This record gives sequence, C-alpha cells and structure tokens, in this order.
Amino acid sequence: MAAVEIEETYWVSERQSPELRLVPVGVRRRPTLSERRSLRTRRLRRRNRFLAGAALLVAVTVLALPGTSFGGVTDTGLPTDVATSAVLASGTVYLVQPGDSVNSIAQQVNPLNVAKARVALIRELGSDVVVPGEHVLIP
Repeated sequence: MAAVEIEETYWVSERQSPELRLVPVGVRRRPTLSERRSLRTRRLRRRNRFLAGAALLVAVTVLALPGTSFGGVTDTGLPTDVATSAVLASGTVYLVQPGDSVNSIAQQVNPLNVAKARVALIRELGSDVVVPGEHVLIP
C-alpha cells in the first residue's frame, strides 16, 4: 500500500508547483533534532522513575524483614545465628518426655541463657509444670 504526499518545494519553470509522489506506508521519516531530544528526555524520565520505584521497593522489602534477620535475638534471648544450631528451634513442637521439666526444656532451647528461655516457656505454657505427653510450642 502507498500513501500520497504533497511536497511543496519543487520548482518547475519559474513557478512553484506541488509534486505528488507515492510514499510507502510504514516508512517513517527521520525525526528532527528537537523530536529526538524530547524522545531522549522522555526515556530518561521513564528510566529514572523506574529506578526510583525499584529502589523504593527494595527499601520497603528490607524494612519489612524482621529484625532477627539482621543479627537479632529470638524471643528466648538466643542470637539468631546460634538459634539455628540449637537443639530445639523456635516454632517447633516438642513432645514432653518422662523426666522433663521446664528447666530441662529451656536448657535445650537456649543453652546460653536458660533463665530467658524458661520465662518464655512459662509464658507460652501458662504454667511452670509440664506433663509427659504434652505438646509444647517452642517460643
């Protein structure tokens, strides 16, 4: 397909007459310098908005992470890097065995600070007595 374009700058024998010529559809003319500059400016603005949005998304994601992800401590007072290697990790369910007490369970939860682990277990249980066969959620 073709389109008709009128070009005004063609001279024929001392008088100016427009020339008709066929221009293929889909062929674009080269943009002017000002058009290229405005297009570049729009692209730069779009890129800067994208980068600002990406930076904001990363910042919100980092701030939304719990403090324990950055060298914090668990509810039982155990540092997170040590808590991953503890016998009883936070959030697990422990089945109380015969002969277990709150202190023995707290020793398995936090060998560094048994008192904090004991307080957290008592708060979780609502009592300082455990019964064999009881399921305890480790805080």
